[in-house]
Amino acid sequence: MVKSSLTAETIDQPLTEILSERYLSYALSTIMSRSLPDVRDGLKPVHRRLLYAMYELSLKPENAPKKCARVVGDVIGKFHPHGDQSVYDALVRLAQDFAVRYPLINGQGNFGNIDGDNAAAMRYTEAKLTDVAAALLEGIEENAIDFRATYDGETMEPIVLPSAFPNLLANGSQGIAVGMATSIPPHNVDEICGGLLLMLDKDPSTAELLKKIPGPDFPTGGILVEDPANIKTAYETGRGSFRLRARWEVEKLNQGQYQIIVTEIPYQVQKSRLIEKIADLITTKKIPMLEDVRDESAEDIRLVLVPKNRNVEPELLMEALFRHSDLENRVSLNMNVLDNGIKPRVMPLKDVLRAFLNHLQEVLVRRSAHRLDKVEARLEILEGYKIVYLNLDEVIRIVREEDYPKEELIKAFNLTENQAEAILNMRLRSLRKLEEMEIRNEIDKLSAERQELKTLLASEAAQWARVKEQVTGIKEKFGKTHPVGKRRTDLGEVPTPVDIDSLQEAMIEKEPITVICSEKGWIRAMKGHNVVEDDVKYKEGDRGKFVFTASTTDKILIFATNGRFYTVAANDLPSGRGFGEPLRLMVDLPNDSDIVEMFVYEETGKALIASEAGYGFIVNFSDVLAQTKNGKQVLNLSDAQEAALCKPIVAGHDSVAVIGQNRKLLIFCIEELSEMSRGKGVILQKYKDGGIADLKTFTMAEGLSYKYGSGDRVMQQDELLPWIGKRAQAGRMPPNGFPRNNKFD
Repeated sequence: MVKSSLTAETIDQPLTEILSERYLSYALSTIMSRSLPDVRDGLKPVHRRLLYAMYELSLKPENAPKKCARVVGDVIGKFHPHGDQSVYDALVRLAQDFAVRYPLINGQGNFGNIDGDNAAAMRYTEAKLTDVAAALLEGIEENAIDFRATYDGETMEPIVLPSAFPNLLANGSQGIAVGMATSIPPHNVDEICGGLLLMLDKDPSTAELLKKIPGPDFPTGGILVEDPANIKTAYETGRGSFRLRARWEVEKLNQGQYQIIVTEIPYQVQKSRLIEKIADLITTKKIPMLEDVRDESAEDIRLVLVPKNRNVEPELLMEALFRHSDLENRVSLNMNVLDNGIKPRVMPLKDVLRAFLNHLQEVLVRRSAHRLDKVEARLEILEGYKIVYLNLDEVIRIVREEDYPKEELIKAFNLTENQAEAILNMRLRSLRKLEEMEIRNEIDKLSAERQELKTLLASEAAQWARVKEQVTGIKEKFGKTHPVGKRRTDLGEVPTPVDIDSLQEAMIEKEPITVICSEKGWIRAMKGHNVVEDDVKYKEGDRGKFVFTASTTDKILIFATNGRFYTVAANDLPSGRGFGEPLRLMVDLPNDSDIVEMFVYEETGKALIASEAGYGFIVNFSDVLAQTKNGKQVLNLSDAQEAALCKPIVAGHDSVAVIGQNRKLLIFCIEELSEMSRGKGVILQKYKDGGIADLKTFTMAEGLSYKYGSGDRVMQQDELLPWIGKRAQAGRMPPNGFPRNNKFD
């Protein structure tokens, strides 16, 4: 139960129901009166009110502009009771040729720029309507559309504009309502009219329509590189997205040098922020191929990208920039509009075009009916004038002498009340203009027009023929011959997928490094391959575990006791200054897991991995490469078991030597092991007590080597015969002198 504090009225209703009702009212208000455009004129209420207020101020294209403050004042005073800044922002956007494909307002003064700078204050700028806006308002005083009372009930405002221009698709729309949103990119009017004419001729498929309307046409140009199949699906469903890239070219310089010139950037990308992003990529060395970026723009866009050297391929450099900056973006399509100004609905392309054609027909019928009424009223008056001309002296006598001249005129000449009223309201000077031939000519002309209008109103086929003439007229007026009618966004081919690995390697400057990882997991990379291990320092209580050479373009594979492989880019390793950083900050290695092995990734490399229980298998490096910090589970482990060994296999190795904690040695052919991408594996050696201690792959013809005193000993094939057997056998005690720690190395 809720009690109102204003009226002291008690409402016996659950709070949840009250909140639901209030929120529903708010949601409907947002959807209907703020965020979604009408499918017929493509305008939201604030834009419609702006154009109508400017129309009332007589700010036609041929007239002089007026201060924007005057326009905004009329809008918020008469039609739109909201903040003046929000209304002015809407006005400014309709005047920006980089934001709107076909501007509806002709702005005088500073209306912002593509860098993201704001427009000047409304007291400094002026505005008037463009030809496109005039087309949207054409016939508004001819009963073409319905009006409703404004918020205060003092004046009337249009519910929708007559819209003799396909504004929804031509200029697009963006908006976020409650629980729904709209996103419609701009299109080319010449192509839209081609689609409308096709719709008037037959019921085309979406594929046929796309031959006329191949895709969006953005005011900032660019190149559309979306897959045609995706474009077709987007227009069929009303939902999708388009991949848009900047336009660029290579400018040759002396001595084989070059620079890349970007002349068009994607839609709704601020140039200043784009340059800041590219400069940041250079500073952080995420794109080391790029030396510098300069903005040499004047009225046209000219961004200069300077590569580090002439050996860098322009296409590869641009692919890196497309991947890491807004030189490529995606423009969404969500044709969620108000159908007939009432029902929000996501419409496919065909439905949007059909709705506009239906609106054109309705406006045509209403304007024709209005004109017919005017013609018939004028003919009625002309018939009265004709009688006056033929009986001028008698009419003058009646007006001068009779007390009730109106009734006498009606009685004497059988006039209608309108005719008598018109005769009495005539000025004396008009009498001299009354000539029978002029009256008869005007009557004949209007009679012919009346017949034409009646024929039009009686025939739907004639109405659609007239609509077709209107669409053709729109195409001729605003199409390719118009200053802004030429298509700006080119349709490019879908770019071929770029190998991410090769692209990342190309973006990283290749330098030799030495990777160092301590026993406690602190990792770093020192420059060069000539690092002396004895000179490497570690934290107190820590010591070295892995030291190997690599390049900054390499990937480092890490195998842990939890059976997971982790991948780290060598370029991302901390520098050799200090003690490095904990590896656990770079990958999600659990606290109860340790590092088993660490080595450089090779595309064709293989490794033999094994668990404590002696189960293992061969795995390809390409199958263990992880894309996330969480790594990739490769060796499945039983409860309380851990991964114990990971030994990279050198090409040509044909044998495996395994020794257990029970000090039993077994040698078998490597072909007895299967290659897997994940699993528990097969048993390598059988144990009664303990588990595996070490393993090694080798070439039988070259013999098995192991630590022997201060050096190495190599046992040849004939010496190894007592230990050669089959996989999963127990083996036998190793030869005298084998290391007591049961390790080969």
